[in-house]
Amino acid sequence: MTKANKVLFITQEIKPYLPSSEMAVVGRTLPQSIQESGKEIRTFMPKWGNINERRNQLHEVIRLSGMNIIIDDTDHPLIIKVASIQAARMQVYFIDNDDYFQHMASTDVADAEEENDERAIFYSRSVLETVKKLRWSPDIVHCHGWVSALVPLYIKKSYNEEPSYRNSKIVYSLYGGALNNRFPASFRDKLIIKGVSADDVKCCGDETGVSINDLSKLAIDYSDGIILHGDNIAPEVMEYLDKSGKPYIKYEDTPEFIDKCNQLYEQVS
Repeated sequence: MTKANKVLFITQEIKPYLPSSEMAVVGRTLPQSIQESGKEIRTFMPKWGNINERRNQLHEVIRLSGMNIIIDDTDHPLIIKVASIQAARMQVYFIDNDDYFQHMASTDVADAEEENDERAIFYSRSVLETVKKLRWSPDIVHCHGWVSALVPLYIKKSYNEEPSYRNSKIVYSLYGGALNNRFPASFRDKLIIKGVSADDVKCCGDETGVSINDLSKLAIDYSDGIILHGDNIAPEVMEYLDKSGKPYIKYEDTPEFIDKCNQLYEQVS
């Protein structure tokens, strides 16, 4: 069994960069607590358009920026920014792109009619490529929110031979609610890159499109452990999780939860 000493957090929201929500608070407190328990961490989130760069002292990391992520035969430039939460002694990397994040506030994205499919693809692949550039190999990759839901698929199918991820295990934090619209059926075709086949994503939605529940099921398929947040997880997703046999725990806003989280990390490792 590999000891889980390095944890990569791929998060949708973090306080204080965004207004308080359950996910933003967890995104702020959980990495700090895991770091204080003795683990080495890296933390990523999107650079949503409603994040004030000047007030939060974000600056671009030139050596990490400059890549292009190809989605549906189109190049999309990747910009990496970084800031620090001094009180937590925690650094946060931001994934930025003019098309997918700069113009879109985090509070508006749930109702967006377009781009959420490519937004999730761009974010997931951008984080994985950036961590490769950092030459850092996480033992645990802990994903939060629908925008990170493709990371388990990509690590297990496309990045599984990469030195950075060869031994990585994945924990997915599942939150109730999320998007109010469906992804188009073309989403499944856009997911296909080297290592990912049509068969790998055939369970994700149908010809009418892909729902947030379909996306959650895909994340469950390729994760090693699950954490449930809140009481409004869709019944069909809970049933799917139970049938999967994957270990899961429920989030608790208590100091004892950190021990349970670390135990889950060790269990899946």
